[in-house]
Amino acid sequence: MTELPNCPKCQSEYTYEDRTNYVCPECAYEWEINPDSEKMDENLEIKDTNGNILKDGDCVVVIKDLKVKGSSAIVKVGTKVKNIRLIKGDHDIDCKIDGIGTMQLKSLFVKKV
Repeated sequence: MTELPNCPKCQSEYTYEDRTNYVCPECAYEWEINPDSEKMDENLEIKDTNGNILKDGDCVVVIKDLKVKGSSAIVKVGTKVKNIRLIKGDHDIDCKIDGIGTMQLKSLFVKKV
């Protein structure tokens, strides 16, 4: 069994896991298990379809109609996505698209504006 950390607020040893957070039952304080687990390593580069290096906060444009999994919605060609966040994984862009909501995109389907 793995040892859970003590509560950073009251130092209680009776913490427990709840999805992506640790919870203290004594003071009701919650904090993330791994706050930087999805952040990109500083030395990894994510490139768009044209080879431009992407970074957090960039604006990109979708270059292909993309079906939204689990929905009948489609992200149309030319949709502008502002303030992207780079993450690890196959879908390496985390973003919010107006009219659809938060989703993840593959960098090969976008170009930097």
